[in-house]
Amino acid sequence: MSRVRAVDGLVAGILTALGVVLMSYDIAEFDGSAWLIPVFAAATVPVLWWRRSVLVVSGLALAVMVLHDLVFGWVTRCGAGLPLAFTLAFLGALAYSRTKAWVNFALSLLLCVAVLALDTAAGVGTMVLATPVALIVFGVGRAARHRTFLNRQLRARDEELRRLRDERATLVVADDRAQLSRQLDGLLQDRLEQLARAAESAEGLAPAQARTLLEQIEVGGRRTMDDMREIVGLLRGGEADLTPAPTVAHLDALLARSASSRLTVTGDPRSLPATVELSAYRIVEYLAGSLGGLEVAIRFADDILEIHVNGSVSRGADVRAAVTRARERARLLGGSVDVKLTRGRARVVAQLPVPG
Repeated sequence: MSRVRAVDGLVAGILTALGVVLMSYDIAEFDGSAWLIPVFAAATVPVLWWRRSVLVVSGLALAVMVLHDLVFGWVTRCGAGLPLAFTLAFLGALAYSRTKAWVNFALSLLLCVAVLALDTAAGVGTMVLATPVALIVFGVGRAARHRTFLNRQLRARDEELRRLRDERATLVVADDRAQLSRQLDGLLQDRLEQLARAAESAEGLAPAQARTLLEQIEVGGRRTMDDMREIVGLLRGGEADLTPAPTVAHLDALLARSASSRLTVTGDPRSLPATVELSAYRIVEYLAGSLGGLEVAIRFADDILEIHVNGSVSRGADVRAAVTRARERARLLGGSVDVKLTRGRARVVAQLPVPG
């Protein structure tokens, strides 16, 4: 907060320039001392550091202006001194809470008195006009401070909402995995019970019947292993309810729900591992829920499946959550998702490795 910014230099520069011009006029008009300029500048230059303490700057400006009165007497100061006082009143209202702001405002009014006390162009009577102007400037500063405070609160709430959305997206993926884990556990228990019953029934059978039963047990065991592999593959991809699992070939039907969507396929289209096909479908599905006017391009390469999604961000759409889920999906396969948001449009590139 205490760092000097470009706008601070601009404000201090303008006030100092006004003082130089006015004091140069006083030197020429009243045959004044050349020290008029540097002494007056000692009141304006400290405005550079108002972010550290406006009260200190205002107190210093008041002290310098009193010194200016005592040393140089009757000269014209209002043209640069009053803008300095009004500026400090505004900055104090912007920087401080109520009590300190009013203390700084009182210093600004005293600065106005010091400027006008020995002024040849105006007089102390001008305070009748200077006081309401200072009050207006002070009020503008208070309004600006209140608006800044509200903006900070809104930004903080926005960040909190984004964090909650990210957490919600993570919980959704975790819930999918939990459902699939329960499905795997139920499948194993059911198949093992079937195999156990079949094995118990083999006792006392003829050799030919026993051989047939053992062949059935073998077929059932292989089917159980195949089902386990499929479910474990889906578990790695984070999906739960997929009967049958959608593939890249189903993207046409998914995008057909939106009349303005378009799908382009390049490369060497072929059947890919179920987890890759499923992940590609889900990534597009997540993004389709948050983007409109989708342009989807699928590129089949030798060792990678590349997905380009380009669309407009729908009003109220939770693009961040959709991208989070897409990234989680791709990361489980060792892939990646890159997104770029520009002028209300999102460009997403997902890359999924294809096992050799």
